[in-house]
Amino acid sequence: MNILITGVHGFVGSNLVKALSPENTIYGLDIVAPEKDGIVKTFSWNDLGGIDLPQIDAVIHLAGKAHDTRNKSAADVYFKVNTGLTQRIFDWFLANESAKKFIFFSTVKSASDKVEGKCLTEECVPTPVGPYGESKIKAEDYIIGHFAPEALKRPYHNFDDGDSLVKGKNVYIIRPCMIHGPGNKGNLNLLYGVVSKGIPWPLGAFENRRSFTSIGNLCVVIDGFLTKNVPSGIYHMGDDEALSTNELIQVICEALGKKTHIWCIPKGLMNGVAKVGGWFHLPLNPLRMQKLTENYVVSNAKIKAALGITRMPVRAKDGLMDTIRSFKQ
Repeated sequence: MNILITGVHGFVGSNLVKALSPENTIYGLDIVAPEKDGIVKTFSWNDLGGIDLPQIDAVIHLAGKAHDTRNKSAADVYFKVNTGLTQRIFDWFLANESAKKFIFFSTVKSASDKVEGKCLTEECVPTPVGPYGESKIKAEDYIIGHFAPEALKRPYHNFDDGDSLVKGKNVYIIRPCMIHGPGNKGNLNLLYGVVSKGIPWPLGAFENRRSFTSIGNLCVVIDGFLTKNVPSGIYHMGDDEALSTNELIQVICEALGKKTHIWCIPKGLMNGVAKVGGWFHLPLNPLRMQKLTENYVVSNAKIKAALGITRMPVRAKDGLMDTIRSFKQ
């Protein structure tokens, strides 16, 4: 297949190129255009719709404004990038006769900022909080409104090929929880920096469980969307196993060959520290505190059933170990 990947030079894009380029021809659409193995050519957004763009069979839309946990980004930037670019590339996809599959990378935060109950499923009514999740759900609604508009009348916005007004095309909205893997930067890197210095982990009093998405599992899922007869729709994405932050600290220590030091400091005191961190723009602020201590378990049952698999190929702990070992290197 000829595959066009927007945001191709980012973390997820680079990993998808490695996974998909042996069997496919990969083109990029990005704001930067370095030469990279596996990518035939990277086009700019100004090239979209131009005569030089090759025939494309599938589009993977990754380009977007990531969640800024320091809260320094203006709200309009999220909507300009996450919503605006999605509208542009989806309009192009619908008008392009050769392009048959469209995969949009949304986020579980477009569905809900917090998980009520056992786990988050595709049957939740979207209730995003903040410009990141709100801009992503607006992009989702644009896609659904132009592909299967009747679905917007349902509280869950779920759709399938039977709802589509556009025949011969498949559209997938994937909502991954936190994606990680070698080369990834983010909250895992922050945790690694704390633990690698021998600093005791002070949030042991918080017992939580979180879902993660190993990049290896994500690449397998995207390959499945491209090669299998998977119905259009919204799909949540995560590893099979959810881990607590305390278990994550233990994984980091195991990868480092260090003894685990976890302190159970009262929750109220640590919440106060995070609040002060927010005032002074320190690494531990209320938003990061929420990410590190909240329960956020995501169901991957629907996506596995659609792909005809019973388990994700990479265990959550194994994927996290690979990520942490890459930090050491």
